[in-house]
Amino acid sequence: WRIYNMDRIRSGKADRVFLEKCFHKLLINFAWWVNKVDRDGNNVFEGGFLGLDNITVIDRSEPLPAGAVLEQSDATGWMGMFCLNLMRIALELAKENNTYEGLASKFFQHYIYVAAAMKRMGTSNYQLWDEKDGFFYDVLSYPDESYEKFRVRSLVGLIPLYAVERLEDKWIEPFHEFAGNFLWFLRNKQRIVAGVCQPIYRDGQRVHVCAIVDENQTRGLLKRLLDPKEFLSPHGIRSLSKFHEGNPFVFGGRSVEYEPAEAVSKIKGGNSNWRGPVWFPTSFLMLESLRKLGTAYGPQLTVPAPEDEGGPPLTLREVAQGIANRMIGIFTRDERGRRPVYGSVRKFQEDPHWRDLILFYEYFDGDTGAGLGASHQTGWTGLVASLIDEWREATPAK
Repeated sequence: WRIYNMDRIRSGKADRVFLEKCFHKLLINFAWWVNKVDRDGNNVFEGGFLGLDNITVIDRSEPLPAGAVLEQSDATGWMGMFCLNLMRIALELAKENNTYEGLASKFFQHYIYVAAAMKRMGTSNYQLWDEKDGFFYDVLSYPDESYEKFRVRSLVGLIPLYAVERLEDKWIEPFHEFAGNFLWFLRNKQRIVAGVCQPIYRDGQRVHVCAIVDENQTRGLLKRLLDPKEFLSPHGIRSLSKFHEGNPFVFGGRSVEYEPAEAVSKIKGGNSNWRGPVWFPTSFLMLESLRKLGTAYGPQLTVPAPEDEGGPPLTLREVAQGIANRMIGIFTRDERGRRPVYGSVRKFQEDPHWRDLILFYEYFDGDTGAGLGASHQTGWTGLVASLIDEWREATPAK
């Protein structure tokens, strides 16, 4: 979807065939998630593989004993985002083939059910959202309806922020079938729509903000996200809160604690680490969500600036800008002429033949920004080029 739009803007021509091919393949993947990863049909997902190998205390892709099921905040948030992405693609395709309006309606409605389930958990006696902590957690549920929250502050609890889209009235009016279904749903399903599709008014225009997280939850999550003692690294967003450096989470004789560099645990082989390092793909998606929310709310929604920056409250777009600058800073020289990406490797830091040759590491030390893992991971760390392209005006050249 992003590639399609970039190409359309730069070339002046929309590659509809490309988008349609992608859409049909995504439908297959969506069906797999719905039919195989939602065991109880309650729109709360478990067991899906998002690649966050060792982010929690157990291997989340393996069956659990005694019939227990791990209801996943990130998998459910991911599916909310998936629904909204497919809805937008279907609306784009409907410009030339109104058959796709029906699919756009389906994905909007599916998003509502997923988002509402995440808020209320259907008939369950637990929630993924914890009001006291202001955070989403995975929940281990047992056949006897007892449950246990995995109080690990990690990307798992931030990923629900990914599920966000805005729909302006002027966008949806040309799609008569979709607009009719959309408005009918808002009028007749208010109990489940409340809190997951909110109308706001800016410059006299009505915008519908579809987001799993409401304004209160957004503030709670961003309080954690922008805390240097938790998720906010000098170099981006940590995958696990630094809070767990001195407060490990323990369950069944295993523990999760903050590991900013290479993994100590050996879940999934131990060759990647989601317990502290900064990862570009997840951080990039967070910036996309903050940008969308910032565009929708503008100055109506601000949050306190990070402690290590100070200054007046920030809009969500300014929050995204600040995080993007930190990520770009991994590759730029500091006041000593050193690039954080190369850590203590003197040859790459000092040798004139090497110091300007940039490697795109798989992930980065959550404290120092040093590159870790595979050094040729341009597939996602190359996203820094997109960050520079979008945020370059605010980034000093080095």
